[in-house]
Amino acid sequence: MYMKGGAESLIDQYIRQYGKRLYGLCLTLCANPVDADDLYQDTWLKVVKNISHYDEGRAFEPWLTRICVNTYRNRLRRIVKSPIFDAFSNTEEKIAVMENVSAPEVEDYSRLHGAINRLPEKLRITVILFYFRDMDIGQTAHALNIPPGTVKSRLSKARKLLKEVLSDETNL
Repeated sequence: MYMKGGAESLIDQYIRQYGKRLYGLCLTLCANPVDADDLYQDTWLKVVKNISHYDEGRAFEPWLTRICVNTYRNRLRRIVKSPIFDAFSNTEEKIAVMENVSAPEVEDYSRLHGAINRLPEKLRITVILFYFRDMDIGQTAHALNIPPGTVKSRLSKARKLLKEVLSDETNL
C-alpha cells in the first residue's frame, strides 16, 4: 500500500511537470481537442500501468512521448480496421484517407500545417517530434524506437515532399 501511494505522488509530480507538453503533443497529433483529451488520458493511464517498467536512469519525457505516440498509432490502426471504412475497396484506400485527415489549421501557418498533416503518418509523426516538440535526432529516434539514421531519412523525405506540395500550391 505504501508503495502505491508513493507511485501515485510520483505520477502526480510527472503530470505537473510534463502534462502541458504532453497535452500539446496530443493536440498536434489529433484532429480535434476531444480526441486529444482522450489520447492524453489514455497515455497517462498507460504510464500508471507501466511505471514499474520505467528506467529511472533515463529521461522521463522521451519514455512518455513514446507511450503517447504508440497509443496514437494504435488508435489509428483500430480506426482503419473499423467497419465504418468497409466501403473502401482495399486497405491502401483506408490508410490514404486516414493519412490525409487534416488537423485544425493555425492562422499564420495553415498551408504548412495542412501539408504536414497530409504527409504519410511515419513522416508526419517524425516531423512533429523533431520540429514541434524540439527533440533532437537521438531523442526522436528513442521516442519512435527507430535508428537515428531512419529519423534523418524520414526528415529529409518529409522536407522534400513538403517543398513539392507547397511549391505546387503556390503555382496554381
